[in-house]
Amino acid sequence: MTKAWGLAIRGFWASAAVALAAIAGSVPAAASMGQPSPWQINFQDAASPIMEQIHSFHLWLTIIAVLITLFVLVLLIIVFVRFNEKANPVPSTTTHHTLLEVAWTVVPVIVLVAIAIPSFRLLFDQLDLPKADITIKATGTAGWTWNYEYPDNDGIAFTSSIVPEDKLKAGQPRLLTVDNEVVLPVNKIVRVQVTAEGIIHAFALPSFGVKIDAVPGRLNETWFKATKTGMFYGQCSELCGINHAYMPIAIRIVTEAEFNDWLKEAKKKFASNPEPNPALIADVKN
Repeated sequence: MTKAWGLAIRGFWASAAVALAAIAGSVPAAASMGQPSPWQINFQDAASPIMEQIHSFHLWLTIIAVLITLFVLVLLIIVFVRFNEKANPVPSTTTHHTLLEVAWTVVPVIVLVAIAIPSFRLLFDQLDLPKADITIKATGTAGWTWNYEYPDNDGIAFTSSIVPEDKLKAGQPRLLTVDNEVVLPVNKIVRVQVTAEGIIHAFALPSFGVKIDAVPGRLNETWFKATKTGMFYGQCSELCGINHAYMPIAIRIVTEAEFNDWLKEAKKKFASNPEPNPALIADVKN
């Protein structure tokens, strides 16, 4: 019996160590800002209030899952040690236990409520669009590019296409770099209107906690408030066809002064909406 308990205790602490490692691993590891990093298994660093909530909710769920796993493990160990044939040759004939039946009904309800409250709060904050400081419109095309418009800023519009691998400059990430980046100011509420032409896409930016379908004939809306400056990347997250992997999203977050300077240049540069990058078409087809 002593040996069995010793094995049970060692097994419990080994499982506890794994559980603690899981909790620690649920906290996002240091990653390149706004893009995935090698060997990364967790979320990208949060750069918006919504993504910070997602991080917190994910950690809360991980803790609950680990505690439930440890509780079930302890119960199994007790059953193995106390109720095996050698230790308990005469089995119990108990068929009902009121307290136990109430407990295994009430406790799961409490757990579900503990999950539901922060979940509903997060969903509400994601779907309840606050008053926007700036609006952009993103349209996924059948040519696997993104068309962007700034309806609040003299209708600036441009096409954003992937930069082929052989044309990348030093420091530019493969499959994420585009020819025309979206530029937006930091600490401003951005309303994003999303639609598509021809086929369904999805507009996703992990660091901002944004993911929404782009559906032809439908205008969906989401929002984010970038709290950090820098370069942030996303991709189409809907299996949209042969060039699905070549449809990145690149957003540069800058200070308000830098954004105003960019607007002046953009009004000249994008006086007419450029055609999709022909280098991409040729490179992908080859």
